Amino acid sequence: MQQIINFLIRNKNFLLFAFLFFISLVFTIQSHSYHKSKFINSANFLSGGVYESLSGVQDYFHLKTYNQQLLEENARLRENQSKLLSAIPSFDSLTLYNSIEGQYRYIPAKVIKNSYSKTDNIITLKVGRRDSIFPEMGVITSKGIVGFIEKTSTKYSTVLSMLNSNFKTNVTLRSSNHQGTLEWHGEHPNVMTVIDMQEQAPVKIGDTIETSGKSAIFPKGIPIGTIENFTLDNSKNFYELSVRLFNDMTSLGHVYVIENKDSEEIKALENRDPNEE
Repeated sequence: MQQIINFLIRNKNFLLFAFLFFISLVFTIQSHSYHKSKFINSANFLSGGVYESLSGVQDYFHLKTYNQQLLEENARLRENQSKLLSAIPSFDSLTLYNSIEGQYRYIPAKVIKNSYSKTDNIITLKVGRRDSIFPEMGVITSKGIVGFIEKTSTKYSTVLSMLNSNFKTNVTLRSSNHQGTLEWHGEHPNVMTVIDMQEQAPVKIGDTIETSGKSAIFPKGIPIGTIENFTLDNSKNFYELSVRLFNDMTSLGHVYVIENKDSEEIKALENRDPNEE
C-alpha cells in the first residue's frame, strides 16, 4: 500500500495532466459533431476488429458444426434443383436461369458477435456498405430468419435480432395462410410468440410457421418454426402461439443478407400521396 502511495506522490504531476487531458477530450467529443462522429467510427472499427478476432477463435472450434450445416444446405439445394429441372425439362440452362432470377439477391456474411441473453439482442456481421449492405435488409440462415440490418459502417453491420423486443414481422400458417405477428417476449432464445392469429385458423401443434411475404424485408415462405402450444383469447377471438424456432439462435456462424431489388419502388409506392396521379 505504501508503494502505491509513493508512486502516486512521485507521479502526481503526470497523473493530473493525464486526467485533465482525458476530461478535455471528453468535452471536445461531446460538444463537436465532427469529433463525435469520428470517435464513433473509430470505436466501431476497433470493436469490429476485436469481435472478428474472437470470432476466428470460436470458428475453429465450430468447424464440424458449420461443415454439417453446409452439407445439409447443399443437399436441400440439390433436391430443389432436381425438382425444378424435372418440372421444366425442355428449358435450356440459360432460359432456366433467366426464368428464376427474381427480385431477391442473397449476400453471404460471417457472424462475428451474437448476443442472445439480453432483452434487446444485437448481432454483428463482417459485411458493410462496401458489400452493398444497407438498413432494413433481411437476414436469414438456411434454416430460417435471423433478423434485419439495423446499422452499417464501411466493413461491418449490426442486425436487430429476432431476440429483440423491437422485432416484429408478419407470418403465416403454412397449412392455411392465416396470418399473425411474430415477436419475442424475452423468455427463451429458441422460442418466440405469434399473436393475433385469427380464431378461424386451423391451428395444430406441430404446424409450420413461415414468413408471409407481406413486407419488403423477407420473401414469402421462409420457414420460422413449429407450433409448440397455443391458447385462444376468447375476448379478442385470436390465438397466441408458442413457436419453437428451426434456427438455433445461440449458435450462428454464417448467414445470408437479403437484398430486395424492388424495395425502393415498393417504399415509393407505399409513401405516395393518394391524390397524386
